[in-house]
Amino acid sequence: MLSRTARFSATRAFSSSAASAYKVAVLGAAGGIGQPLSLLLKENTDVTELSLYDLRGTPGVAADISHVNTKSVVKGYTPEQGGIDAALENADVVVIPAGVPRKPGMTRDDLFNTNASIVRDLAKAVGKNCPKALVAIIANPVNSTVPIVAEVFKNQGVYDPKRVFGVTTLDVVRASRFLAEVAGTNPADEKVTVVGGHSGHTIVPLLSQSNHPDLSADKYEALVHRIQFGGDEVVKAKDGAGSATLSMAFAGARFTSSLLKGLKGEKVTEPTFVESPLFKDEGIAFWSSPVTLGPNGVEKIHDNGKLSAKEEELIATAKADLVKNIKKGVDFVAQNP
Repeated sequence: MLSRTARFSATRAFSSSAASAYKVAVLGAAGGIGQPLSLLLKENTDVTELSLYDLRGTPGVAADISHVNTKSVVKGYTPEQGGIDAALENADVVVIPAGVPRKPGMTRDDLFNTNASIVRDLAKAVGKNCPKALVAIIANPVNSTVPIVAEVFKNQGVYDPKRVFGVTTLDVVRASRFLAEVAGTNPADEKVTVVGGHSGHTIVPLLSQSNHPDLSADKYEALVHRIQFGGDEVVKAKDGAGSATLSMAFAGARFTSSLLKGLKGEKVTEPTFVESPLFKDEGIAFWSSPVTLGPNGVEKIHDNGKLSAKEEELIATAKADLVKNIKKGVDFVAQNP
């Protein structure tokens, strides 16, 4: 495996104008989110090495994606012969979409027992092989899997709260799209900050800070509900055959791009679920709010800004759920190290 310096030199050989050389590893790359996510990352010019890992099928996915005519080298790994160690060696960013998808009638908490074990084991491998990487966690339930990763890293003595992120970008993407549908505008013009967590009532869109703070009560209630439970809409539409994979891949690629921009020194701010001081005195160690990203990951955690009375109520509900969600993740690692 090339050193970081050697990889930088190799990148220069591809393009004399290259400004960055980053290895991105996707864990769960052969799944419903992993494949389209990997394809989107192949298009990202900041990625020079794309490392794909899954239990099976990854060499084929890598071979397929490698034909896309962008500069990054793509390699696929499976567990055989220490595949995960090779996949993670020298990784700058690790994205974890691994896990089982939701089925009709399932909440994100219903996924917990299976996905918790998967995320725990992958986190151990990350802590062993690339403890300085920025880690973006997509695997649900994010409100619990992010604390799982944090606890695993603490046990390994490598935890840096600035480098662990829960990807809540899909909530932001949905909020922008759904608000534009209601307002009859272009989604590209609608920026909506979403805070809290990444499931149901923990998702709090701050519509009072958007371009449309004065929606009628019925439109507001319907819009908030759709943003909070947009995942159910997809599960139902797929008739039990899957969950939100393509839109999640889009959101995951967008957030990974933001992490890479931060690594390069660009200042970019995205809502993300991180260890946060905002409500720590209430027993809520993690919270999603706008976070400015930089070369070391989290550069600045912003507060929620000015809230409407209704948003204050939504946040109170979100906090009550998050206390339980976070504890569930912490307790899982304590009981299943």
